Amino acid sequence: MTDRLSALLAEREWLLADGATGTTLFNMGLQSGDAPELWNVEHPDRIATLYRGAVEAGSDLFLTNSFGGTAARLKLHDAQDRVFELNRLAAEIGREVADAAGRTVIVAGSMGPTGEIMAPMGPLTHERAVEMFHEQAEGLKAGGVDVLWVETISAPEEYRAAAEAARLAGMPWCGTMSFDTAGRTMMGFTSADLANLVETLDPPPIAFGANCGVGASDLLRTVLGFRAAGTERPVIAKGNAGIPKYHEGHIHYDGTPELMARYAVMARDAGATIIGGCCGTQPEHLRAMRAALETTPRGDAPTLEQITGELGGFSSGSDGTDGAAPARDRRGRRRARA
Repeated sequence: MTDRLSALLAEREWLLADGATGTTLFNMGLQSGDAPELWNVEHPDRIATLYRGAVEAGSDLFLTNSFGGTAARLKLHDAQDRVFELNRLAAEIGREVADAAGRTVIVAGSMGPTGEIMAPMGPLTHERAVEMFHEQAEGLKAGGVDVLWVETISAPEEYRAAAEAARLAGMPWCGTMSFDTAGRTMMGFTSADLANLVETLDPPPIAFGANCGVGASDLLRTVLGFRAAGTERPVIAKGNAGIPKYHEGHIHYDGTPELMARYAVMARDAGATIIGGCCGTQPEHLRAMRAALETTPRGDAPTLEQITGELGGFSSGSDGTDGAAPARDRRGRRRARA
């Protein structure tokens, strides 16, 4: 039987995903250092408001409030024994919102990184990573998600572990990495590396791509990298709403709805099929993105010059796919190339 996301992708040329979870919850009163997942119990009304904000703005898909829902992350809040419960509740609230939408809306079970370093560089074994992701996946499945959504991953080993967990849970999945270090992930993976990796996985993701990172320009360069690698799999683009800036004790993202609307159209033309926002992206951004996608004719893939002209410059001179390694400072630390 075809899963709901694949069925919707077969009907549509593009889907609008959601925006920021963390930014929105901070605006609702979440404090730095708190576990957002505990709000699934303590403030389910606020989580429903988070989900409805995306749906009412036009999103075809939204992510559950479960990004830090593995035992490794919840252990920081003495909630490592509540993995199944907190993930199930995140999904159940989402299922109720989606089912009341009056149209097809996909509930995607967010699964973020464990926060631990994978072996052999760190202590987290493949087996333990699979176990933690599987535990989370079963909670999300029980709550009624349509698809698992692995996001903001840096290491290929962790991406593989999440894929195996999805197989064990019997769930379709999607997966994105964050290319935030001179066009690469923190662990040095490039867009071409990820495009090749997904075809080796069993099962492969329904769609794959990039989220978060540095800014909209860098993320679009990564999307072009996916397509240059020759992939025919649906590509996900979930870029931040501009660049974070500190102002009067708070972090604000400087991306306007107009900028995110331009980003959405360019992401579609660059080859992305599922387009949304990450940090800083609010319902007003999503509404502008939806309107632009619906009213702007499809065009040619943007050039790098067009991307920087519309959205601002890149944070580095290379995305790594040209074989150029990130430059290092005099102390040997890796830094972005100018």
